[in-house]
Amino acid sequence: MLQTVAITLIVLYAGAMLFALFFARGMIFPAPPANYSDNDPGVFKLPLPEGGTFSARYFPNPQATHALLYSHGNGEDIGSNPELWPWLRDMGFSVLAYDYPGYGTSGGRASEQACYDAIESAYNWLIEEQGLTPEQIVLFGRSVGGGPTIDLAARKPVGGVILDGTFTSAFRVMTQKRILPWDCFNSIAKIDKIYCPLLVLHGTADRTVPFWHGQALYEKAAEPKSHLWVEGAGHNNLIESAGSRYSDAIVNFRQSLSHE
Repeated sequence: MLQTVAITLIVLYAGAMLFALFFARGMIFPAPPANYSDNDPGVFKLPLPEGGTFSARYFPNPQATHALLYSHGNGEDIGSNPELWPWLRDMGFSVLAYDYPGYGTSGGRASEQACYDAIESAYNWLIEEQGLTPEQIVLFGRSVGGGPTIDLAARKPVGGVILDGTFTSAFRVMTQKRILPWDCFNSIAKIDKIYCPLLVLHGTADRTVPFWHGQALYEKAAEPKSHLWVEGAGHNNLIESAGSRYSDAIVNFRQSLSHE
C-alpha cells in the first residue's frame, strides 16, 4: 500500500515538473495581439543585450522630478490602456512604458530572463538618454510586471517601487507553496533586498493573484513601506474600486520621495 502511494506521488510530481517545463511559459506570458503599431505616435525601439529590440513609449513631464518605469501585466501591451499613461503623467511623473519581448511589436520571445533584460535596458535609457539619476526612477510593476520590477530594484539603485496586484512568485499563484526545484519570478526571495521606499497596492477579492501575495510581499519588505488594501477589489478593477484613493496613494508616495 505504501509503495503504491509512493509511486503515485512520484508520478504526480514528475507530471507537475513536466507540465511546468513545457506549458508554464505559455500560461505566464499569454501575449495578446498587438494593440498598436510602430507607426503610432511615441513608439520607439530599445535594444536587447543579445540583439534585437523591444518597443516602448515615453511620456515626458517637464515639471516632474521623477520618472515611472512601468512594467505591465501578462495579458496587456503598451497599447492596451492608452489613457493610463497620461493619467500617471498627470500625477507628477514622466512615464516610460515598455513591452516585453514577444509582446506588441517587440521582437524576440517572452521569458523571465527576457523581461529582466528589457527592464534593465529601459532603466539604462532613462539614465543615459534622459539624464536621470537612479534615485529619480520609480519602478511600477503591475501583476506579472512586479517580477522584473522587484528583480531590478534588488540589483540596481532606484528611487522607489510601486507594486499593483503582483505575486510572491508565478508558480505560487497556483500551488501556494514551493513544490518544484525551480520557480519563475521568485519575488518573495528578493523583496527584502530592496532598500528604497515601497508602495504595495492590492485588492482583497483578487482571484487572479490572491490577496495574500500582496500581504506576504509587504510583510517581508524592509522599511520604508506603505500599502493600500482595497476592500472587495479584484485583479482588473483595482483602480475603479479604489477611486481617488488609488491616485492619492501614488501622489502621496511621490511627494514622500521629494522629502527623502
